[in-house]
Amino acid sequence: MWLLFAFLAVPLIEIALFIQVGGLIGLWPTLLVVVLTAVAGTALVRSQGSRALSELQRSFSDLSDPSEALAHGAMILVSGALLLTPGFFTDAVGFALLVPSVRLWVMRQARARMKVRSFTMGQQPSGPGAHPSQRRAPRDQVIEGEFEDLSSSKPPTHPPSGWTKH
Repeated sequence: MWLLFAFLAVPLIEIALFIQVGGLIGLWPTLLVVVLTAVAGTALVRSQGSRALSELQRSFSDLSDPSEALAHGAMILVSGALLLTPGFFTDAVGFALLVPSVRLWVMRQARARMKVRSFTMGQQPSGPGAHPSQRRAPRDQVIEGEFEDLSSSKPPTHPPSGWTKH
């Protein structure tokens, strides 16, 4: 329901702001401001996005939890989409998401509304209480089976083609 409200409210807010700002400064300065915020926003998103990407790569190389870097990257991406959308309200929200303290506040609010049931990192549980898909066979257990060697050089029954390697 709140998503429907957002889809209705945001365009109405944008139209009202365009009318108000256009009445104060005129048509061409209003359009110039919209274009300049898109250009400035693109530059800021690009620099902060590359910083977030390097932070994500660092968390992968350190084998640490990448969720915060991923959340920052996602919010920077949303910020870029909002800044490219023409309008003063979306620009204000987009520029706000480029501020790291605002992103941290948004993440705290999101964490307060989420409940994580389980999170494992590293080796999976292998005991009797583990989920059947997570159980591992002991390393000293022998698994018997039959096999057939398919690498024997058997002459082909048809001429070679581009689809087969004979």
